[in-house]
Amino acid sequence: MSLKNTLPFPDNETASWFHRNYMEFVPNIENKFQTRIISRGNTIQISGSKKNVMECSQFINMLIENKMDEKLTIREIELMADRALSQETSGENFRQKIEVWSSRKKYVLPKTEGQLRYVSAIRDSDITICFGPAGTGKTYLAMALAVEYLRSEKVSRIILTRPAVEAGEALGFLPGDLKEKLSPYLRPLYDALFEMIEPERVESFLERGIIEIAPLAYMRGRTLNDSFIILDEAQNSSTLQMKMFLTRLGFNSKVAITGDITQIDLKKNMKSGLVEIKNILKNIPGISIIQMTGKDIIRHPLVQEIINAYRKVEKR
Repeated sequence: MSLKNTLPFPDNETASWFHRNYMEFVPNIENKFQTRIISRGNTIQISGSKKNVMECSQFINMLIENKMDEKLTIREIELMADRALSQETSGENFRQKIEVWSSRKKYVLPKTEGQLRYVSAIRDSDITICFGPAGTGKTYLAMALAVEYLRSEKVSRIILTRPAVEAGEALGFLPGDLKEKLSPYLRPLYDALFEMIEPERVESFLERGIIEIAPLAYMRGRTLNDSFIILDEAQNSSTLQMKMFLTRLGFNSKVAITGDITQIDLKKNMKSGLVEIKNILKNIPGISIIQMTGKDIIRHPLVQEIINAYRKVEKR
């Protein structure tokens, strides 16, 4: 049974916003929902089977109701459409949106079911540990939440750290101050940071210690209160380093630990602290453990294919 449904825009401004941001994606939405979409002035007409038209109408209504300052990408649209078609609440993406601190990018949206669980876990837990392959947004989402917490004054500083395995943690021979020595190893964190905070503000925060970078080995002996702490590339931390880091947690602080246990760079006789804590900490209240999968990869679609291909070789 075929159906036509006409969706009116609430006002001219919203109609203009939708046409400006989403009309180029209409063929993709049509393909996902197996419908035909025609724009008619201040309305959108959707035709197709009754079930498909109703699902597509709900999806477009969700986009209109959650009008944002910048448009979503085609990949984001497709991921949210997939969630809607699998009977999951795609509107949850908007309810978990993260407000950042840049005129270029005001919000970050979790895109997949795994990312939604990850964002919720960080908000609800003192310590969140996230395992997953490259491209799943582990570091990016943690950074976005750190910025949101700093902006809303829920914490007073952000601390970024990762094991500098490539330099053997012996950074003294490198030229420059600590920031300059660590820059090559913390580049992914910087890249995310500059997307979410204006560059001049980042520099000011670094100078004033509101944002701090430190190699994991330099965290010993500290107690980190009122902070949002991100340990990136945690698969390259040793057992002792991980224990040391976890016990730095102070009052009113959040910790996000991210890593990919398929990319461990430690020497063969060393155990990864990230691998071990999966079992050691799994039943402790206040600690969440999130596992991302290939379904959560939001980079170029070929990234997922490459990861799957390597995984097959490794299994053989």
